[in-house]
Amino acid sequence: MTGPATEVELIDRLRRGDQTAFTELVTAYQPRMLRLARGFVPNQAVAEEVVQDTWLAVLRGLERFEGRSSLTTWLFAILVNRAKSTGVRESRDRLLSADEVADPPGRFDATGAWSSPPEPWSERAEDRLDAERLAVRARKHLDTLPTAQRQVLLLHDVEGLSREEVRSLLDITEGNLRVLLHRGRSRVRAALESEVTAR
Repeated sequence: MTGPATEVELIDRLRRGDQTAFTELVTAYQPRMLRLARGFVPNQAVAEEVVQDTWLAVLRGLERFEGRSSLTTWLFAILVNRAKSTGVRESRDRLLSADEVADPPGRFDATGAWSSPPEPWSERAEDRLDAERLAVRARKHLDTLPTAQRQVLLLHDVEGLSREEVRSLLDITEGNLRVLLHRGRSRVRAALESEVTAR
């Protein structure tokens, strides 16, 4: 699934009933879809159910796929819709409540600029192993974010979808997207910085 030509070929094979093509699709996307579903629902079991429902919807809807979006975007759109229909996730437009603090006090000055810019954690890591451990920690911190922030970061920063694709999938405004990205990234960054400086 590296490019449009490969996607077209894979979709053609799927439409012809090629089971190997479906296996390739599941192998390529299952871990990503589970990770994304987990960002929308309260536990792993529900995430697995959402992904299973998504695969069934993909098989049923394959003939209607017109290629107006990438295969990835189409799969994720189905998954997001399935997650929404479970009714177990928080409101998709939820921003931080008044009692939640996005950034530690003093991180930004009165104009909104960094008081002191963060140090990139990858430059502080002593070696590749440390960097890999920090990446694992970043994922764990991502799991602790409020739902809307977690969903936006998973789609945009982890899965690499464009801002427009994320806005469309989550049905949020550009302003809401910017706020959620900023707050989510700030929280993960602050958690990583505190781990690095505590060492």
